[in-house]
Amino acid sequence: MDIYEEIVKLRREGRRGALATIVNVRGSIPSFETAKMLVRDDGSIAGTIGGGCVEAEVWQAAREVMETEKPRSLTFNLNQDPKYDTGLVCGGTLDIFVEPVFPPALLYIFGAGHVSVSLYQAARNAGFDLIVVDDRPAYANPERFPEAKEVIAEDFEQAMARITPNESSYIVIVTRGHRDDMRVLRWAVQTQARYIGMIGSKRKTIAIFKELTREGIPAHLFERVHAPVGLDIGAITPEEIAVAITAELIAVRRHAEGSLPHMSWFKSHPEGAAPEPVAAREDVEEEL
Repeated sequence: MDIYEEIVKLRREGRRGALATIVNVRGSIPSFETAKMLVRDDGSIAGTIGGGCVEAEVWQAAREVMETEKPRSLTFNLNQDPKYDTGLVCGGTLDIFVEPVFPPALLYIFGAGHVSVSLYQAARNAGFDLIVVDDRPAYANPERFPEAKEVIAEDFEQAMARITPNESSYIVIVTRGHRDDMRVLRWAVQTQARYIGMIGSKRKTIAIFKELTREGIPAHLFERVHAPVGLDIGAITPEEIAVAITAELIAVRRHAEGSLPHMSWFKSHPEGAAPEPVAAREDVEEEL
Protein backbone atom coordinates (compact mmCIF):
# COMPACT_ATOMS: atom_id res chain seq x y z
CA MET A 1 0.00 0.00 0.00
CA ASP A 2 1.35 3.40 -1.03
CA ILE A 3 0.57 5.61 1.93
CA TYR A 4 0.91 8.79 -0.14
CA GLU A 5 -1.74 7.54 -2.56
CA GLU A 6 -3.95 6.83 0.42
CA ILE A 7 -3.51 10.42 1.61
CA VAL A 8 -4.43 11.77 -1.82
CA LYS A 9 -7.49 9.50 -1.93
CA LEU A 10 -8.57 10.61 1.53
CA ARG A 11 -8.30 14.30 0.62
CA ARG A 12 -10.16 13.83 -2.66
CA GLU A 13 -13.02 12.26 -0.71
CA GLY A 14 -13.17 15.36 1.50
CA ARG A 15 -12.15 13.39 4.58
CA ARG A 16 -9.70 14.05 7.41
CA GLY A 17 -6.87 12.01 8.85
CA ALA A 18 -3.57 12.18 10.70
CA LEU A 19 -0.15 10.99 9.59
CA ALA A 20 2.31 9.60 12.14
CA THR A 21 6.01 9.46 11.17
CA ILE A 22 8.96 8.12 13.13
CA VAL A 23 11.37 11.06 12.96
CA ASN A 24 14.15 9.95 15.29
CA VAL A 25 15.42 6.62 16.63
CA ARG A 26 17.90 5.85 19.39
CA GLY A 27 18.68 2.22 20.00
CA SER A 28 16.69 -0.75 18.73
CA ILE A 29 13.01 -0.51 17.82
CA PRO A 30 10.61 -2.85 15.99
CA SER A 31 10.39 -0.56 12.96
CA PHE A 32 12.60 1.98 11.16
CA GLU A 33 13.08 5.71 10.98
CA THR A 34 10.65 7.43 8.57
CA ALA A 35 8.10 4.60 8.98
CA LYS A 36 4.58 6.05 8.62
CA MET A 37 1.06 5.26 9.69
CA LEU A 38 -2.04 7.04 8.37
CA VAL A 39 -5.07 7.14 10.66
CA ARG A 40 -8.30 7.93 8.83
CA ASP A 41 -11.30 9.75 10.29
CA ASP A 42 -13.20 6.47 10.61
CA GLY A 43 -10.42 5.00 12.77
CA SER A 44 -8.96 2.73 10.12
CA ILE A 45 -5.22 2.77 9.46
CA ALA A 46 -2.81 2.38 6.59
CA GLY A 47 0.84 1.55 7.18
CA THR A 48 2.49 0.78 10.50
CA ILE A 49 5.07 2.13 12.91
CA GLY A 50 5.73 -1.20 14.57
CA GLY A 51 2.54 -2.37 16.24
CA GLY A 52 2.00 -3.00 19.93
CA CYS A 53 1.24 -0.47 22.66
CA VAL A 54 3.20 2.30 20.95
CA GLU A 55 1.03 2.11 17.87
CA ALA A 56 -2.13 2.05 20.00
CA GLU A 57 -1.08 5.24 21.80
CA VAL A 58 -0.15 6.92 18.52
CA TRP A 59 -3.55 5.96 17.10
CA GLN A 60 -5.23 7.71 20.04
CA ALA A 61 -3.00 10.77 19.62
CA ALA A 62 -3.86 10.84 15.92
CA ARG A 63 -7.56 10.97 16.75
CA GLU A 64 -6.91 13.97 18.99
CA VAL A 65 -4.81 15.66 16.30
CA MET A 66 -7.74 15.31 13.89
CA GLU A 67 -10.01 17.07 16.37
CA THR A 68 -7.65 19.89 17.33
CA GLU A 69 -6.12 20.17 13.84
CA LYS A 70 -2.77 20.80 15.50
CA PRO A 71 0.33 18.56 15.14
CA ARG A 72 1.93 16.78 18.08
CA SER A 73 5.32 15.25 18.88
CA LEU A 74 5.52 12.05 20.96
CA THR A 75 8.50 10.34 22.57
CA PHE A 76 8.54 6.70 23.68
CA ASN A 77 11.31 5.30 25.87
CA LEU A 78 11.00 1.57 25.33
CA ASN A 79 13.93 0.76 27.61
CA GLN A 80 12.49 2.20 30.79
CA ASP A 81 8.71 1.87 30.57
CA PRO A 82 7.63 -1.72 31.37
CA LYS A 83 4.24 -1.31 29.70
CA TYR A 84 5.96 -1.48 26.30
CA ASP A 85 7.55 -4.85 27.11
CA THR A 86 5.09 -6.86 25.05
CA GLY A 87 7.47 -8.90 22.98
CA LEU A 88 6.88 -6.59 20.04
CA VAL A 89 9.60 -4.12 20.93
CA CYS A 90 13.34 -4.39 21.17
CA GLY A 91 14.18 -1.51 23.49
CA GLY A 92 15.28 1.96 22.52
CA THR A 93 13.73 5.39 22.16
CA LEU A 94 11.78 6.84 19.26
CA ASP A 95 10.24 10.20 18.47
CA ILE A 96 7.05 10.33 16.44
CA PHE A 97 5.54 13.36 14.73
CA VAL A 98 1.77 13.31 14.18
CA GLU A 99 0.34 15.85 11.75
CA PRO A 100 -3.22 16.45 10.57
CA VAL A 101 -4.27 15.64 7.02
CA PHE A 102 -6.94 18.01 5.74
CA PRO A 103 -9.06 17.91 2.62
CA PRO A 104 -8.79 21.06 0.49
CA ALA A 105 -10.74 23.97 1.97
CA LEU A 106 -13.72 24.30 -0.37
CA LEU A 107 -15.57 27.62 -0.58
CA TYR A 108 -19.06 27.80 -2.07
CA ILE A 109 -19.88 31.32 -3.26
CA PHE A 110 -23.60 31.88 -3.83
CA GLY A 111 -23.90 34.82 -6.16
CA ALA A 112 -21.69 35.73 -9.11
CA GLY A 113 -21.67 39.52 -9.17
CA HIS A 114 -18.90 41.99 -8.52
CA VAL A 115 -18.23 41.06 -4.88
CA SER A 116 -18.11 37.40 -5.86
CA VAL A 117 -15.51 37.99 -8.55
CA SER A 118 -13.26 39.82 -6.09
CA LEU A 119 -13.87 37.18 -3.41
CA TYR A 120 -13.06 34.42 -5.90
CA GLN A 121 -9.71 36.05 -6.63
CA ALA A 122 -8.79 36.74 -2.99
CA ALA A 123 -9.89 33.35 -1.65
CA ARG A 124 -8.18 31.47 -4.48
CA ASN A 125 -4.92 33.26 -3.68
CA ALA A 126 -5.41 32.21 -0.04
CA GLY A 127 -5.57 28.54 -1.04
CA PHE A 128 -9.30 27.84 -1.19
CA ASP A 129 -10.93 25.70 -3.86
CA LEU A 130 -14.04 27.42 -5.18
CA ILE A 131 -17.48 26.55 -6.48
CA VAL A 132 -19.60 29.47 -7.70
CA VAL A 133 -23.40 29.26 -7.89
CA ASP A 134 -25.79 31.72 -9.55
CA ASP A 135 -29.00 31.41 -11.54
CA ARG A 136 -27.73 33.78 -14.26
CA PRO A 137 -25.53 32.18 -16.92
CA ALA A 138 -24.37 35.64 -17.99
CA TYR A 139 -22.71 35.96 -14.59
CA ALA A 140 -21.97 32.36 -13.62
CA ASN A 141 -19.63 31.19 -16.36
CA PRO A 142 -16.02 29.99 -16.69
CA GLU A 143 -14.96 33.23 -18.35
CA ARG A 144 -15.62 35.17 -15.13
CA PHE A 145 -14.29 32.41 -12.86
CA PRO A 146 -11.67 30.62 -14.98
CA GLU A 147 -9.95 28.69 -12.16
CA ALA A 148 -13.00 27.75 -10.13
CA LYS A 149 -13.42 24.06 -9.43
CA GLU A 150 -16.98 24.36 -10.75
CA VAL A 151 -19.35 27.08 -11.89
CA ILE A 152 -23.03 26.20 -11.51
CA ALA A 153 -25.47 28.28 -13.53
CA GLU A 154 -28.92 27.12 -12.47
CA ASP A 155 -31.71 27.90 -10.05
CA PHE A 156 -30.45 28.08 -6.47
CA GLU A 157 -32.91 25.46 -5.25
CA GLN A 158 -31.78 23.01 -7.93
CA ALA A 159 -28.13 23.68 -7.18
CA MET A 160 -28.55 23.28 -3.43
CA ALA A 161 -30.36 19.98 -3.91
CA ARG A 162 -27.21 18.41 -5.32
CA ILE A 163 -24.61 20.12 -3.12
CA THR A 164 -23.53 18.45 0.12
CA PRO A 165 -21.09 20.64 2.09
CA ASN A 166 -18.97 18.78 4.62
CA GLU A 167 -17.08 19.90 7.73
CA SER A 168 -14.29 21.30 5.55
CA SER A 169 -16.65 23.45 3.48
CA TYR A 170 -17.21 27.19 3.67
CA ILE A 171 -20.30 29.01 2.40
CA VAL A 172 -20.51 32.72 1.57
CA ILE A 173 -23.89 34.13 0.54
CA VAL A 174 -23.62 37.21 -1.66
CA THR A 175 -26.58 36.95 -4.01
CA ARG A 176 -28.27 39.93 -5.63
CA GLY A 177 -31.15 40.27 -3.17
CA HIS A 178 -32.75 39.48 0.20
CA ARG A 179 -35.02 36.77 -1.19
CA ASP A 180 -32.21 34.65 -2.60
CA ASP A 181 -30.02 35.29 0.44
CA MET A 182 -32.78 33.94 2.66
CA ARG A 183 -33.33 30.89 0.44
CA VAL A 184 -29.67 29.99 0.57
CA LEU A 185 -29.31 30.71 4.30
CA ARG A 186 -32.32 28.50 5.07
CA TRP A 187 -30.47 25.62 3.42
CA ALA A 188 -26.96 26.51 4.58
CA VAL A 189 -27.65 26.46 8.33
CA GLN A 190 -28.88 22.89 8.02
CA THR A 191 -25.64 21.66 6.40
CA GLN A 192 -22.40 20.56 8.05
CA ALA A 193 -20.46 23.50 6.61
CA ARG A 194 -17.67 24.76 8.84
CA TYR A 195 -18.38 28.40 8.02
CA ILE A 196 -21.46 30.29 6.84
CA GLY A 197 -21.34 34.00 6.04
CA MET A 198 -23.97 36.31 4.57
CA ILE A 199 -23.54 39.85 3.27
CA GLY A 200 -25.73 42.71 4.45
CA SER A 201 -26.43 45.02 7.39
CA LYS A 202 -27.45 43.92 10.86
CA ARG A 203 -30.98 45.15 10.12
CA LYS A 204 -31.28 42.89 7.08
CA THR A 205 -29.70 39.96 8.91
CA ILE A 206 -32.07 40.21 11.86
CA ALA A 207 -35.08 40.48 9.54
CA ILE A 208 -34.05 37.30 7.70
CA PHE A 209 -33.33 35.52 10.97
CA LYS A 210 -36.77 36.37 12.37
CA GLU A 211 -38.50 35.23 9.20
CA LEU A 212 -36.69 31.89 9.14
CA THR A 213 -37.36 31.22 12.82
CA ARG A 214 -41.05 31.88 12.16
CA GLU A 215 -40.83 29.18 9.52
CA GLY A 216 -39.59 26.76 12.15
CA ILE A 217 -35.81 26.84 11.66
CA PRO A 218 -34.28 26.34 15.15
CA ALA A 219 -32.77 29.58 16.43
CA HIS A 220 -29.56 27.92 17.61
CA LEU A 221 -28.61 27.08 14.03
CA PHE A 222 -27.97 30.76 13.37
CA GLU A 223 -25.38 31.13 16.12
CA ARG A 224 -22.58 29.98 13.78
CA VAL A 225 -23.56 32.35 10.95
CA HIS A 226 -21.19 35.25 10.32
CA ALA A 227 -23.33 38.20 9.37
CA PRO A 228 -22.56 40.89 8.46
CA VAL A 229 -19.93 38.78 6.76
CA GLY A 230 -16.21 39.54 7.02
CA LEU A 231 -13.97 41.24 9.54
CA ASP A 232 -14.94 44.81 10.38
CA ILE A 233 -12.25 46.80 8.55
CA GLY A 234 -14.54 49.51 7.19
CA ALA A 235 -14.69 47.86 3.76
CA ILE A 236 -16.83 49.61 1.11
CA THR A 237 -15.73 48.55 -2.39
CA PRO A 238 -16.16 44.99 -3.71
CA GLU A 239 -12.40 44.49 -3.55
CA GLU A 240 -12.24 45.64 0.07
CA ILE A 241 -15.25 43.53 1.05
CA ALA A 242 -13.57 40.50 -0.53
CA VAL A 243 -10.45 41.09 1.57
CA ALA A 244 -12.54 41.36 4.75
CA ILE A 245 -14.38 38.12 3.97
CA THR A 246 -11.22 36.25 3.03
CA ALA A 247 -9.54 37.39 6.23
CA GLU A 248 -12.42 35.94 8.24
CA LEU A 249 -12.27 32.68 6.26
CA ILE A 250 -8.56 32.39 7.06
CA ALA A 251 -9.19 33.16 10.74
CA VAL A 252 -11.70 30.32 10.94
CA ARG A 253 -9.49 27.93 8.99
CA ARG A 254 -6.46 28.67 11.19
CA HIS A 255 -8.34 28.72 14.51
CA ALA A 256 -7.38 32.32 15.20
CA GLU A 257 -7.51 33.21 18.87
CA GLY A 258 -10.29 35.45 20.08
CA SER A 259 -13.91 35.61 19.07
CA LEU A 260 -14.88 36.77 15.60
CA PRO A 261 -17.81 39.15 15.11
CA HIS A 262 -20.90 37.38 13.83
CA MET A 263 -24.54 37.00 14.79
CA SER A 264 -23.76 36.95 18.51
CA TRP A 265 -26.69 39.25 19.35
CA PHE A 266 -29.06 36.40 18.48
CA LYS A 267 -27.77 34.47 21.50
CA SER A 268 -29.11 37.22 23.74
CA HIS A 269 -32.38 37.44 21.75
CA PRO A 270 -33.40 33.77 21.42
CA GLU A 271 -36.91 34.66 20.32
CA GLY A 272 -35.58 36.64 17.39
CA ALA A 273 -36.35 40.02 18.91
CA ALA A 274 -34.17 42.70 17.40
CA PRO A 275 -32.11 44.94 19.66
CA GLU A 276 -32.55 48.70 19.70
CA PRO A 277 -31.68 50.28 16.32
CA VAL A 278 -27.98 50.76 15.78
CA ALA A 279 -26.11 52.99 13.41
CA ALA A 280 -25.22 50.85 10.42
CA ARG A 281 -24.79 51.49 6.75
CA GLU A 282 -27.41 50.20 4.37
CA ASP A 283 -26.98 46.75 2.87
CA VAL A 284 -24.02 46.33 0.57
CA GLU A 285 -25.62 44.14 -2.05
CA GLU A 286 -23.94 41.84 -4.50
CA GLU A 287 -24.54 44.10 -7.48
CA LEU A 288 -22.03 46.74 -6.33
